[in-house]
Order: sequence, then C-alpha cells, then structure tokens
Amino acid sequence: MAQGEVLGFEEYVRTRQDALLRSARRLVPDPVDAQDLLQTALVRTLGRWDGIADKSLADAYLRRVMINTRTEWWRARKLDEVPTEQLPDASVDDGAEQRADRALLMDVLGVLAPKQRSVVVLRHWEQMSTEETAAALGMSAGTVKSTLHRALARLRQELEDRAARSREAEETLARIPSQRNRRHDERGQERCAA
Repeated sequence: MAQGEVLGFEEYVRTRQDALLRSARRLVPDPVDAQDLLQTALVRTLGRWDGIADKSLADAYLRRVMINTRTEWWRARKLDEVPTEQLPDASVDDGAEQRADRALLMDVLGVLAPKQRSVVVLRHWEQMSTEETAAALGMSAGTVKSTLHRALARLRQELEDRAARSREAEETLARIPSQRNRRHDERGQERCAA
C-alpha cells in the first residue's frame, strides 16, 4: 500500500470516526464492544483501502464490514454454547453491576482536570507505562507520576464524598416513615382527646 493511501485512510478515519462509532454502537449494545467492533473493521478495511475506487462509498463499505464482523462474532459465541441436560447452579452475571461501575467511573472522571484525566486514562485504561504516557502527552515521567498521584487522590476523595452523601440520603429516607407515623399517632391521640 502506498504512503499516500495510508495517509488518505488516516485522514478518513480522523474525519469520520465519531459517525462510525455511533454506527458501531447501534450494532452492539456494549460501548466497549462497539469500540472493538469499529477497530476490527478499520483494520480489515485498511488492507483493502486502495481497492475502494470511489472513496465516497467508504462509509457504506466500512459499515458492511462492521455488520459482517458482528455476525462473525455472534456465530463464534453461538458455537461456544453447548446444550446440556442440567442447568448450571451458578447464577449468570448480566453485567449490570459492571455497567453501573463503568458509568460511575466515567461520571467521577469528570471532576478531574483534562491533563489529570488524560494521565489516568492512558496509565490505567490504556495500560501505558509511565514513559509511554509521558511521551504521548509531551511531559516528563516525573510530571506523569505526580499528576497521576494527585488525580487518584482526587478520585478517591470524590468517591468518598459521594458515598457519604448516599449514606446521608438513605438515613434521611429511613427517618421519613417514622416521622410520618409519629404525626399520624399524634393526630389520632388529638381526636381521641376531643
């Protein structure tokens, strides 16, 4: 593949990645699976990029690749299932707790400054080394370490604050019925006294 074709493909991905990711999210319910689906489709398309004569049809081509890839994944998962006489005793995790944790983490990351968020994402989600993170963000390794330390401390504090607010809200809700019952009892006593 010629250097110009690679640059053309990179430019195409840069300009169309958001729309393509939305398409992938419509094909698979999990956002992480959608990113994997798009990445796989992009890798497959890169090998055939120079064969797409009309680049205005690249979106349609890539969406077709995503659909085919999703179908392959579905078939591969289906083959892993083996019917049995007995149902397993273990409960099946539906992933709701994992999605809730991910949503909470994404929300909590919003309290960080952009530089801190970038460091946390690259170090912990992308699992880059300190040196790789420093090179990617154009800073020293020491700055990455100190920024990461401050960011993690801020995240811990935010999670503790949210847990405390949640406990307070639960305690308040727990007191409401008892206050309501007390008022009801007082009214009943007033009626009896009258």
